Amino acid sequence: MAREPKKQPRRVNWRLTLGLIAFGIVGASTALAAYRVSLYVASDPQFTLSRDHKDSLTVFGLNYASKTKVQHIFAADFDHSVFSVPLAERRRRLLAIDWVEDASVSRVWPDRLVVRIRERKPVAFVSFRSGALLIDAQGVLLEPPAQAQFSFPVLAGIGEGASDADRRARVRTFLQVEEEMGYLSKDISELDASDPDNIRIVAQVDQNVVALLLGDGNYALRFQSFLNHYPEIRKNSPQARVFDLRLDGRFTVKE
Repeated sequence: MAREPKKQPRRVNWRLTLGLIAFGIVGASTALAAYRVSLYVASDPQFTLSRDHKDSLTVFGLNYASKTKVQHIFAADFDHSVFSVPLAERRRRLLAIDWVEDASVSRVWPDRLVVRIRERKPVAFVSFRSGALLIDAQGVLLEPPAQAQFSFPVLAGIGEGASDADRRARVRTFLQVEEEMGYLSKDISELDASDPDNIRIVAQVDQNVVALLLGDGNYALRFQSFLNHYPEIRKNSPQARVFDLRLDGRFTVKE
């Protein structure tokens, strides 16, 4: 009967074992060091956001957004370490403030916070029964700030209950017309974008206010042609104030 070979005792890989032990010690030491550092920066007075330092909270880019609202967001952070401030949460709250399009919050060693604001840029007024608001290129409505003067045309065709998507679509049409009109857009005081296939503008021509139906394209061409012929048009129809320009080279009095 054949004998079974004797099993050789398993040899311990001391090099691997010692490496794992060393790795564990290094990991534990690193974790302990990180804990001590976090405890240090959270409790040492040199990192405290103090109200006694006027530049402890510095805000850049603030023109029309409420300074009070920005400061209120950070009110609870004073007398605490700047390293305990939840930056992402503070940024989220900044983005909820009127006029704030984007924002960043950063820590500056050892005890300061720096806030950078990018404000929204209005492009037109929107008139509601409750009053006039500004609107930006994304269709966001903005309260006109006190002591500020803006010279924008009125964007008509946006109802008080319009959705965000509807407002964006109207503003997009408005900006497309303005871009095509170029320098001629300076004479426009109102643009109705409620029907993209029939743009209507109110403009001042030779010190007269006229309403013009421009249709769905060739806006600059049709408006310029009207301006070129306006002395003759006014001579033949001195009381007319509404004109249909939807057919190129043809002007129809609407009233």
